[in-house]
Amino acid sequence: MIEWYQAVILAIVQGLTEFLPISSSAHLAISPVLLGWPDQGLAFDIAVHVGTLSAVLLYYRVDLQIMARSWFGSLVGGPVDNNSRLVWYLAVATLPVTIVGVAAKDLIGNELRTLPLIATTTLVFGLLLGWSDRRARSSSPVVALSLSIAVLIGLAQALAPIPGVSRSGVTITAALLLGMDRQASARFSFLLSIPVIASAGALMAVDLVHSAVSVNWVQLAVAACISGITAYFCIAAFIRLLDVVGLMPFVYYRIILAAVLYLLILV
Repeated sequence: MIEWYQAVILAIVQGLTEFLPISSSAHLAISPVLLGWPDQGLAFDIAVHVGTLSAVLLYYRVDLQIMARSWFGSLVGGPVDNNSRLVWYLAVATLPVTIVGVAAKDLIGNELRTLPLIATTTLVFGLLLGWSDRRARSSSPVVALSLSIAVLIGLAQALAPIPGVSRSGVTITAALLLGMDRQASARFSFLLSIPVIASAGALMAVDLVHSAVSVNWVQLAVAACISGITAYFCIAAFIRLLDVVGLMPFVYYRIILAAVLYLLILV
């Protein structure tokens, strides 16, 4: 069982890193190691994921309502437009990571949460993010989202369960490399997080049900609220500042973080 101050800090870390391209799983994995804290546990992970899921649902609530009406309308004979297509694109792009998450759950949870791997993935995928951002600024014209692009982004997202990769980072990287602009890439990435976080939380909940772990429900509820509030403002700031500052600050952060992790490994 973690202390209250630890729960608050980890909830803030989750909220800040879930949607930024810097890997929330890496930060949650290394925080207990660096600070000497006990592992936060499965129930806590579920709680903060519920919080971040609530944040993205709230931020995109209007878009989601429009998409839902359009999609259901198309099923009963209405016109097929960009909003109804987007629902199918999200569904298709979610399949690869869902398959990987189910098939490799034990491997990812038990074998891949190591500092050397996290340091390497943090660095490599950070450099890929920087390359994609620079390439996007110099290339034209901008490509619109399509089924084939959604499939390729989904395949890239299949790497996301590996700690240090960053789900938002790898999907934005793929979208930029495929010709989409920053805003469209970020929007699709964040919308894509909804089914991904929901399915991951469901899988973790199943494991929790079959475990005999005592749960501090009050602490979990507070952690969910903190992570949700933090994530909401993080999404809003990221979208607003994306075209102003670009993605390079996150690339530099990942390079510095990877260097620190390598130093910790050496010493």
